[in-house]
Amino acid sequence: MDLGIRDKVAIVTGGSSGIGRECAIDLAREGVKVAFVGRDQPRLQETLAMTRDAGTEGYAVTADLSNEEGCASAVEACISHYGTVDILVNVAGAAQPAPVLTMPAGAVQTGLDLKFFGYMRMAQLVAPYMQAKGWGRIVNVAGAAGSSPTTENMPTSLANITVMNLTHALSDALAGDGILVNVVCPGGVDTPRTHARYAARAEREGKPIEDVIAELGKDLPAGRIARADEVAKMVTFLSSEPCSYVFASAIYMDGGGRRATP
Repeated sequence: MDLGIRDKVAIVTGGSSGIGRECAIDLAREGVKVAFVGRDQPRLQETLAMTRDAGTEGYAVTADLSNEEGCASAVEACISHYGTVDILVNVAGAAQPAPVLTMPAGAVQTGLDLKFFGYMRMAQLVAPYMQAKGWGRIVNVAGAAGSSPTTENMPTSLANITVMNLTHALSDALAGDGILVNVVCPGGVDTPRTHARYAARAEREGKPIEDVIAELGKDLPAGRIARADEVAKMVTFLSSEPCSYVFASAIYMDGGGRRATP
């Protein structure tokens, strides 16, 4: 399938690792010029090499998207380098889990600063460029925990549910300008962050980290958690020309773990 996005320009946040990196690489394979944003310069350089290996131009932007200045500098860097932006993929940001009875308010605020406010600011900044040409795609990545609160994941759940609400509001505001806004909601994903999160458990149980990661998905219908490149492929499709009638949708990639709709 021709996705119709060769030579389009994309900004991918969280591009130094995990899902963000895989999104940058997968878009590069489709001929998209990708500006990917993160805070870890050495890892961004690794992503840069991978996007070039994938066959297209890449551009690494170091910025902190938890504040207005960082978001503005990221978009300005992309516009200065490429002259425009057609696609925004918001991936950056993850709140840390905390027990609801003891979690400090700051745990929620930290997640909102990078996840909700970062996504919102980036969308606000790129929207005029997309509106000017009557075409655009904004794809948010918000964990499925947003619709599945537990006693332990409230900071994560709250940060992600705000992104789901933001997606619908942005879609309503921009649909008339030819801009589609959707959200991909992964469950567990095999990423470096997941490995780091469960490293202590692996050591405590005397198991290889790979075994612990495998156990995370054993009760899912899929039998495993997702790979980051699988999430990236969905993001790429939602960024494409053929994806022309998907508005304000939440695409769950949780291996069948959800027991209710929507």
